[in-house]
Amino acid sequence: MQLNEIEFGDAVPIDGYGPGFFRVAGTAHEAPLVVTKKGVFSWAGYDEIEGLVELANQIDVLFIGTGDEISHIPKDFRSALEDAGVGVEVMNSSSACRTYNVLLSEDRRVAAALFPINGT
Repeated sequence: MQLNEIEFGDAVPIDGYGPGFFRVAGTAHEAPLVVTKKGVFSWAGYDEIEGLVELANQIDVLFIGTGDEISHIPKDFRSALEDAGVGVEVMNSSSACRTYNVLLSEDRRVAAALFPINGT
């Protein structure tokens, strides 16, 4: 089996996660947070949509990591993002991290909004 190291160029990958935090580009950040190709910012959750809508011209897809388990997101939250032209994919936070990294390595226009995990 051949292993290849993933190259991210100057993009910001998610390195890991644990109870209440995500490690992004070598630095631990408390969750919830948003990770984009260019950086990280804190996020207040579903009540804070303005910052995500502002990403519409930079991303095609936003991965919503709902914590340890996948759960439904508020309908008005999803609608606001889709109305702005952002595709929304909902999954648990660990899957959102992995999917974000894979597509980021392909130089895709993605971001992840992540709720904390328990780190089981």
